Parts: sequence; structure tokens; C-alpha cells
Amino acid sequence: MTNLLLNIDAGTIDWSRAQFALTAIYHWLFVPLTLGLAVIMGIAETFYYKKRTAFWKKTAQFWQRLFGVNFAMGVATGIILEFEFGTNWSNYSWFVGDIFGAPLAVEGIVAFFMESTFVAVMFFGWKKVSAGFHLASTWLTGLGATISAWWILVANAWMQYPVGCEFNPDTMRNEMTSFLDVALSPFAIDKFCHTVISSWIIGAIFVCAVCGWYLLKKRETELAIESLKIAAVVGFVAAMGAGATGHKSGQTVAQVQPMKLAAMEALYDGGNEMGLKIVEGVEVPYGLSMMATNTLDGFVPGINDLLNGYQKADGTWELSVNEKIARGRLAIQALADYRKAKVEGADESILNTHLSILNTNMPYFGYGYVKDANDVVPSVFINFWAFRVMVGLGCLFIAFFGLLILLVFRVPLLSVIIRRLLSALGLLDERNSDGWQMADSVPSWLCWASILLLPLAYICSESGWLVAEFGRQPWTIQDMLPTWAAVSDLQSSSVMITFILFLILFTTMLAVEINILLKQIKKGPSL
Repeated sequence: MTNLLLNIDAGTIDWSRAQFALTAIYHWLFVPLTLGLAVIMGIAETFYYKKRTAFWKKTAQFWQRLFGVNFAMGVATGIILEFEFGTNWSNYSWFVGDIFGAPLAVEGIVAFFMESTFVAVMFFGWKKVSAGFHLASTWLTGLGATISAWWILVANAWMQYPVGCEFNPDTMRNEMTSFLDVALSPFAIDKFCHTVISSWIIGAIFVCAVCGWYLLKKRETELAIESLKIAAVVGFVAAMGAGATGHKSGQTVAQVQPMKLAAMEALYDGGNEMGLKIVEGVEVPYGLSMMATNTLDGFVPGINDLLNGYQKADGTWELSVNEKIARGRLAIQALADYRKAKVEGADESILNTHLSILNTNMPYFGYGYVKDANDVVPSVFINFWAFRVMVGLGCLFIAFFGLLILLVFRVPLLSVIIRRLLSALGLLDERNSDGWQMADSVPSWLCWASILLLPLAYICSESGWLVAEFGRQPWTIQDMLPTWAAVSDLQSSSVMITFILFLILFTTMLAVEINILLKQIKKGPSL
């Protein structure tokens, strides 16, 4: 860690990043649907527990089968993802393994054990345990999946905002000083709430898509309408919640990752009373200052401010990136001098001198590996547009679920207004009941919209992760360890081969899951 690791092949870095990104993207195709369907199937079985009708039992079992297929795929890709830390990112694992490994260990021992135990009861215990215990097992399966997400997101949040740790120059490792600081950091709480609530949107839209297909085919209409009611409420609450938690996350990012926020807004020169861009040239007045500081006139630094240094609101001066690079190199050199002096048996005073220099400059340690100040600027293009795709689709989902609630619940006054508005727009012929796939509720165009929104939900979710991870670049751990200092010293050709193999494997797994899901959906519910 003290030689700037200049011998790592650039191809190894690029292929290792690509392989990890590939695994993470495929893994995240399965995880949000698992978290979202867990809520839907839990609510469906709760209705069965209260009403004890064959219909609700059939409905709960149907969504549980689809949950089970997706759950298995998510576990398989998640295990591979964790192994990659040891194979492709060994320097990272050595440097912070004591901290990063703790939440992953808890996830593996507690949460996954909880999931695997209760998922077995959920699938095989219908005739073996009481209805109450089975209902508890269903909710605990979903809770276990959510707890798994919590610990994984804690680990990711620590990479974005490293807290609760201290560098030990004797072991060359960062060591945890407070588990609670790591587990309950503001960044972790915000990330967990926003990510999990956003996952409920995907689960709700998936249910809407399946139900929309049933209504178009004029089959399983009771299941479709009743499930649409559940999905509409879950989806609307989740979409509104995602907006609220997203705002809170934006404020946290502004405090601890200002460069990410600047890239998200393509903001090069900051200032007070900053507007929030909708697209280039169109903005919400004062919106960015309000999001970042909760005040209309708050100062938001731009990319150039962060590169060149600026005076913060509290009057202190934020160092330029070049100054941070210089201090980071002082820290790296002091660490090398300390270790050399200790091997040579130097006096305690000499060791303390080196340690003093190291501790003073340790906050900038990671910058010592940066060659050019511009290397700390993430991709503005990706962050700017990924953020807008995420927010824009989020607003679309709010409108969709709001409209769906009005239609499936048939709120008397609002339903009349909506029906007349749709009729005026030519989207509904009230004189002809054939304009409805069901006399009860949902027009055919909305069924098609439900199906078409499903891929958009995944695009929205993946866009959020693009912002989170591309916005953090070039850091593996924010301000502490850049990617090129974290990677394993491997042959780039080896990583390239495994990338191709994983691409084939994950694509095959995805195709298999989609095929199984489609067969189950076509088969429909059964007792």
C-alpha cells in the first residue's frame, strides 16, 4: 500500500470493474423483485388468515411461487458477488476487511439463516403448521430478505461514507472502532430506506404487469383485480416514500459526497440560490439549494469549487484537490518511514514523529494515489442523465399508481371525474362496456401500460445504482482508497475470461428465470 501500486495493469483494473459491475447489475435484477413480492405475498396471506377463503389461499400461494423462483436466483448471484471481493479486490479486502466483512458476516449468519429457515416453512408448511405460524413464517421470510439487504447496504454505505474506523499502521489495516457507527450511520439509514422502498415499486409493478396480462386474456379476473388493489396501494405508498427518502439521501450526499452531487447536476461553478436542473436550460428555481441545504439561499459547491478549494458555510476552507494529493502523499511517505524505522529499532520519539505526520494527513490518505486532480471528477454525463431517468420515472410511477387506485377502488366522486376525463381524451368509451376488459375496473390501455412499465421500473432502479456507484468514482472507499489501489494483481486476460464466463452464466440464469416465471404465470394459480 505504500508504493502507490503503479505496477497494476490498467486492463486488470478495467476488467475487474466491469466484472463486478456485471455481477452487481444482474444481482440487482433479482433482489428488488424479492423484496417487493415479499410485501405483496405477505398482504395476500394476511387476507387469507383473516377471511379463510380458498381464493385468498390460492392468491397467496401464487405470488409465493413467483417469489421462490426469483429468490433462488438472487441467492446464487449474491454469493458470487461477495466472492469477488477476495478474488478481484484483494487489496481492498486486506485494507478494510475488518470493517467491511463485519456487516457481511452478520448478513450471512443471521439474516440468510432466517430467510432459509422460514422460506422452507412458507413453501412446505401449509398443511403442517397452524395458519398463524405459517403467516408469521411468510412475513419473517420477507423480513429476513430485508435484513439481508440492510447489512449489504450498510457495507455499501460505509464505502460511500467511511465512519467508525481507525487506521492501524502496524497491521496496515483499517480497524473498526464502533460497530454502531458503521451500522447506523446517516448514510446507511438513508440508503436502506430509499433502496428498500424503491424495491417495493418493482414488486408492485411486476404484480400489475401479471394482472394486466390476465385481464387482457380475460382470465383469473378476481385474482387480478384483488391483487391490483394490493399492488396499487403498495406501489403508490412506495413511490411517494421513494421521493421523500430520495430527497433525504440527496441532502446526505450534499454533505459527505459533494462531488457526486455536482456531477449529478452538471454543476461546474457553484453558488447560492442554485436551481435544480430538469434538463439543461430548464430548472426549478432554488431547488438545488433547498435539496442540498434545506434553505433557499444555501451555497452548493460546483466541480471547479471542489477542485480548486472554497470557503464553506461555517467559514472553514475546503482544500483544493492538489493540496489533498500533497497531503495524501505525506501520509503515505510517513507510513513508509514509520514502518522502516520500526524495523530498524528506532527510538520512540522518531516513531512518534512519523505517526504524528501520518495521523495529521490520514484524512487525505487516498488522495496520495491520485496522479491528476481531474481524476477525482466522476462521469458527469452518466450521473446527470441517470439521475434524471430515475427521478422522471419515479414521477411517472406516482401518477400511474394514483390513477390505478382511483380505478380499482372506484372512489365515487374522483372515479366519475377520472372516467369523464378519460372519455374526453378518447381513452374510454363509457357508452360501450367493451372498452373495458372488466366492467369492474381497468381499461385495456392501462393493462398494456402495466406491462410496459415493468422494464422501465428496472431501468429506474438500475439508474439509481449508476448514480450511487459512478458518482463515487474514482473511489472504492470515498477519499480513502481509489479503485486502482484496491484491485488484485491479476492478469487482465484472466479477468476478461471470467467476465465472459459470468456474462454467459448470468444471462443464462436470467433467461431460465424468465422462462420459469412465464410458465408459472401462464399456468396460473392452483390449489
